[in-house]
Amino acid sequence: MDTKVRILIVDDDVNICQLIMLYLEKEGYESRAVYNGKQALEVFREFTPNLVVLDIMLPGMDGWQVCREIRKFSSIPIIMLSARDETFDKVLGLELGADDYVVKPFEPKELVARIKAVLRRYDRLDSNQEQLIFPGLVVNKSNYTIRIQGREMEIPPKELELLYFLASNPNKVFTREQLLENVWGFDFYGDTRTVDVHVKRLREKLEPSDPHWQLKTVWGVGYKFEVK
Repeated sequence: MDTKVRILIVDDDVNICQLIMLYLEKEGYESRAVYNGKQALEVFREFTPNLVVLDIMLPGMDGWQVCREIRKFSSIPIIMLSARDETFDKVLGLELGADDYVVKPFEPKELVARIKAVLRRYDRLDSNQEQLIFPGLVVNKSNYTIRIQGREMEIPPKELELLYFLASNPNKVFTREQLLENVWGFDFYGDTRTVDVHVKRLREKLEPSDPHWQLKTVWGVGYKFEVK
């Protein structure tokens, strides 16, 4: 591959940045480190990374704010870093559009494995030109968009992959564990709450839905894309 995959690391701890960069460069990635949120947004536009590793606790503009700003103009993968192992923080990160959440201290090899997994999922979406078409809804995997009642919107890769998987299997019920396995993959270390968060975000984008289809909760089991 002529063009290296670029990873932007945003953390105010210089030692952590250097450690991550060392492991990434061993894997053949090009990496760059910045140490505050404002600088991250400036470098993002110039460096055009394929993935961002983003710490939450940053001087000036924290990781939550940086994630919000990036999601206004880009759907590239974001992996959040935090010393806090709180469910609230994980859920908030996912709600803001992060693709994964890693708790400090972490093993560099595990972080690299997660980066590879997220990039694989993103690349699968990027290379697949398929569309799913329902009344009032088009799910386009080639440009990460959905069209609802004629209105087009960008959608984070993970939300699109979840919607595409469910809509590819209309009226079939999947447990949260099955969705984690099929959408996030075996190497995703999340919990079933992750599925609930992404379904909630999808529903907000899909409203008002068409009477012919619905992203439906099957209580005590999981979720399905119901087509009438």
